[in-house]
Amino acid sequence: MAKRKFNFENALAELEQTVERLEDGELDLEASLKAFEKGVTLTRDCQEALQKAEQKVAMLIQKNGADTLIPFEDKHDD
Repeated sequence: MAKRKFNFENALAELEQTVERLEDGELDLEASLKAFEKGVTLTRDCQEALQKAEQKVAMLIQKNGADTLIPFEDKHDD
């Protein structure tokens, strides 16, 4: 069976919905536990996707073995 491609935006939206359902307090104990378990899985999946994206970005910004990062300047500081 082929594994479905992970979609970060969909997983994050589902996680937000799951959190809202848990916060509403309308679920019984069994449903709350299942929702919590799903939330933990989604959180781990999203964290893994973000970590992979961060690694890709780090690889892309490296040039000749040295980082070519430019410091971020916050234009809102007065």
